[in-house]
Amino acid sequence: MTNANPTFVVDQDNLDHCATLPLPAITADELNDGEVLLAVDHFAFTANNITYAALGKRFKYWAFFPAEAPWGQIPVWGFADVAASRHPEVPVGKRLYGYLPMARQLRVKPGKVSKSSFIDTAEHRQHLALAYNQYQFTDTDPAYQPEHEALQMLLRPLLITSFLLDDFLAVNNFFEAEQIILTSASSKTALGLAFMLQHQRSQRGKPLTITALTSPGNTDFVESLGYYDKVVSYADIDKLDASQSTVSVDFAGNGEILASLHKHFADNMLFSSLVGAAHWDSRGGDKNLPGAKPEVFFAPGYWEKRGKEIGNAQLMQNFATLWAPLVASVQKWMKVTEVEGGDAVEEAYKQTLQGKVNPDQGLILKM
Repeated sequence: MTNANPTFVVDQDNLDHCATLPLPAITADELNDGEVLLAVDHFAFTANNITYAALGKRFKYWAFFPAEAPWGQIPVWGFADVAASRHPEVPVGKRLYGYLPMARQLRVKPGKVSKSSFIDTAEHRQHLALAYNQYQFTDTDPAYQPEHEALQMLLRPLLITSFLLDDFLAVNNFFEAEQIILTSASSKTALGLAFMLQHQRSQRGKPLTITALTSPGNTDFVESLGYYDKVVSYADIDKLDASQSTVSVDFAGNGEILASLHKHFADNMLFSSLVGAAHWDSRGGDKNLPGAKPEVFFAPGYWEKRGKEIGNAQLMQNFATLWAPLVASVQKWMKVTEVEGGDAVEEAYKQTLQGKVNPDQGLILKM
């Protein structure tokens, strides 16, 4: 059965170069004791996945689903079903949500199995972030609704990052800033953070101003949502009030934009957070910028830190209180597009890589 596990890969050093490899199927007979074979159903693909690829070597994203050089498999969030099992606690037919390859199959080695989840304890994943190694069973997930699988895939991984950023900023009292600026403000993670800041502002009293920085073509869309107080095009950075104390959360990964912000606000840039790489090809720029030194925000690391401080259950409960109202808001404007097959997946990847996917569109892919 050749080509029974078509697998989408990209060149780790040249993201424009991609292919669908006709890999042979993994059979139940190949499983070792304690292993499980997952049949990948469908998965979401967003600019966040481009970030995984752009930062693949730095944050070990290529290590989750190894491929033969020069190829790399971009991790995605999606749903799969247990197709075969040699683990007594993980029966065939169970549906789950988690980190998957862009393929039809995945072999895992479940550990720490509970009613709600398991951890993939495969040797090559032992040193990787725990948050990416956990698989949740849908039948015991209180947030799971079958009709909302698309929104869960598209939003939950991004909104966890949005939530952790929101928590981080609040814990630090927004670094005493009067304004928070979000670059790549139409990206789903930025929109999630903006919604959370807006949703909780009355009880917090901060931040005073939530400002969106986005491309000219997205300004109307971003303004229509009402998540931001001010929407500014990248070309108009110099029109912002430079005397306003500011925190920057950079989702764009564009060195020139970041430099412009720092030079404009100078010492009034009180904190600068680097989150994504939506504009992955423009990450250069000045290293010695005025104002606060930019700091990379790594969501899984912050989750582990906060989990130890307030408990994972409390952290998840805090997230759940924001998840429901945000999903209700997003449902009003997001258009979900589903595509299937190697050629269609490749086209969706290229469109996302080139920044051609509209911000109100959510892509769901299937190999």
